[in-house]
Amino acid sequence: MLFKLAWRNIWRNKRRSFITMASVLFAVMMACTSLSLINGINDQMVKNIVSFYTGYVQVHQKGYWDEQTLDNTFENSAKLQAELKANHHIIGMVPRLESFALASTETLTKGVMVIGTEASSEDKLTGLKKKLISGQYLQNDKPGVLVAEDLAKYLKVKVNDTVVLIGQGYHGSNAAGKYPVAGIVHFGSKDLNSRVIYLPLNEARILFDADNRLTSLALMIDKPNLAEKVAGDAGKKLGNDYEVMDWQTMLPELKQQLDGDIASKSLNRDLLYMIVGFGILGTVLMMMAERMHEFGILIAVGMKKWKLAFTVILETIFISLLGAFAGLVAVVPIMYYLNIHPIPVTGGLAKVYANFGMEPLIISSMDPFIFLKETLIVFCIALVISIYPLWGVMRLDAVKAMRT
Repeated sequence: MLFKLAWRNIWRNKRRSFITMASVLFAVMMACTSLSLINGINDQMVKNIVSFYTGYVQVHQKGYWDEQTLDNTFENSAKLQAELKANHHIIGMVPRLESFALASTETLTKGVMVIGTEASSEDKLTGLKKKLISGQYLQNDKPGVLVAEDLAKYLKVKVNDTVVLIGQGYHGSNAAGKYPVAGIVHFGSKDLNSRVIYLPLNEARILFDADNRLTSLALMIDKPNLAEKVAGDAGKKLGNDYEVMDWQTMLPELKQQLDGDIASKSLNRDLLYMIVGFGILGTVLMMMAERMHEFGILIAVGMKKWKLAFTVILETIFISLLGAFAGLVAVVPIMYYLNIHPIPVTGGLAKVYANFGMEPLIISSMDPFIFLKETLIVFCIALVISIYPLWGVMRLDAVKAMRT
């Protein structure tokens, strides 16, 4: 009977109920929009920076990350690949052989990072082919190299010019090779753009005298948020001869930046919750003030205060549920649209994004947990606020209320 009475009371004064529902609806929309955009921008930043080079997970020989030399390479065995492929979250691998060398032209020399890689796999992980601004992409059966744009300008080389690489190979052997420039690539990161040369993996092995050796296997995974779990599972399976690292371990500065960013934005979200709470409280206060006379009469004719209080709480719960559901239905399509069609950033801010190697886009996240969590939080705020009607009814004086 009380549930039926509470439900009918909601629609007895539709205007008042709709105002209260609207406050919950907009609260849910604001909270979901805020967190969805924050997570979307952070995920996009991680994706941009990680997909530049490292990938989400990498496999190395034990000790390579602390001492990155060719002597700490490992053999690219079929057994190793089979053990990694057994994890269904790993959808691909990019074999790499990396070292440092001197890049020389007729009169200029500069220390560079040489990355030998498998062309098609590298493109799937980092989108290297899209970064090509002139010339042709790497071909596994040809010795041409890709030179980063700023490095090419420093060395004064163009497509079809020749670059000489001189360095130290595996176990101290001499490394020297002469390669035509197949293409020029542009990176958003100034550091990479001024010191990277890519060449086919087989050519890198010949150059560094490292037959069938790798410095790293960059793993492509189906769910980036599972990088830490995938790294942990792979590390246990491969044993102590290898180290498997996720992007948070390889890029601790980025992790710290994200943690600080999330902490500052959490403070803003807490402020939003306060505003939301006061907004809902305002509508509840209005509802109580309008119904004092009604409450006084109900108590005067014999309705127990606890039953009246319970009925009012049920009304608040019903209104909050309806408002929260309506807010969820309204915000999800908007966030989905922003996920499919991100907002482009222009002007000076776009240059800042580019300097950090990020796409100048504002994009939303469609993680279901975001929408469920924010809706639940707003609903809980509304429930907490329902304590006020309970307190107001329990201390109500029927005679004074009827004179209101």
